[in-house]
Amino acid sequence: MDPHNEAMAEALAQMCEGSTAAFDEFYGCYAPFIMKIAYGQTQDWMEAEDICQDIFLEVLRKGGAYDASRGTVKAWLAVMTRSRCIDRQRRKARTEPIADPEVLHREPDGPLQEDAAVRKLQCEALDHALQTLPVNQRKAILGSYYAAHTHQELADSWSVPLGTVKSWIKYGVANMRRQFIKQGWIEQPEGDPSYEPLQKRKF
Repeated sequence: MDPHNEAMAEALAQMCEGSTAAFDEFYGCYAPFIMKIAYGQTQDWMEAEDICQDIFLEVLRKGGAYDASRGTVKAWLAVMTRSRCIDRQRRKARTEPIADPEVLHREPDGPLQEDAAVRKLQCEALDHALQTLPVNQRKAILGSYYAAHTHQELADSWSVPLGTVKSWIKYGVANMRRQFIKQGWIEQPEGDPSYEPLQKRKF
């Protein structure tokens, strides 16, 4: 195990047992990282701060669920933060009508402000992963995760069976995960068969 990750995993365990010193160490190490992800997703510093606070509260409640065999503490926090951001975006988008997900994915006009370099790299990695997908998988991923519509809403909008939409999303997510592993954005857990390449399918 990476020495730094091992030390942070130990700090995580100690802070969940009530150690304020361990919490300060853990917070100092990962709060800027969580803020970068949250701001990159929301483009709102106040909302990013709220998400960061929520994540640390969740970590205190669920720290015992961290499994070092499935990835680093940093990767675990990244997944947790992105999930929280997506949940918030879904709630905001619920009242909006279904739109073309390809349009929703476009970057807003104007120069990027804070964390421009990190944001640019994230967008490039995401765009590359999306462009490797078959058209239907890409459309389903964007419709579900960016337009924040349910699987049933997408199936009704596109006049396809619900099972077809679920398949597009399932294999699209799996294909993107492999691209992120190749690019070094996430780590591949050793011995996890779910990360093994799937045979190419046409959906």
